[in-house]
Amino acid sequence: MKNHQTLEALEKILADSYVLMLKTQNYHWNVVGDNFKSLHEMFQLQYEELFGAIDELAERIRSLGSKVDGTFDHFKKYSDIKSGNKDFNAQEMIKDLISDHEIIVNQLHKSIKISQQEGDESSADIFIQRAKAHEKTIWMLVASL
Repeated sequence: MKNHQTLEALEKILADSYVLMLKTQNYHWNVVGDNFKSLHEMFQLQYEELFGAIDELAERIRSLGSKVDGTFDHFKKYSDIKSGNKDFNAQEMIKDLISDHEIIVNQLHKSIKISQQEGDESSADIFIQRAKAHEKTIWMLVASL
């Protein structure tokens, strides 16, 4: 297949994004404290944004001629994002999410280079847009500490 490494990168980002979406939603449900309302709402916006990104990533995989393995077992196996801890306090949740978004940003920067080397500017564009979204989320999370 022409875009073999790009497909692998898309599948990796898809897995990481799916696991991070679930973790963020878990934190949305379980956050408590003085900043409950603002964090609860911010986490909801973040997991909803990730949900949209997941669909775009999966559809890009399909447009390149590959099927999507959209099972939780597959996502968990290929993701570097670990499950969240429902007992974390708000600060721990924020720091955990910052770390996860940084992991994805690093992977996205590698993926941009891979897709450009394979001549796949459409996938590179998706990776660039995703990096921008995760970098903005990191900024918002850091500002909430």
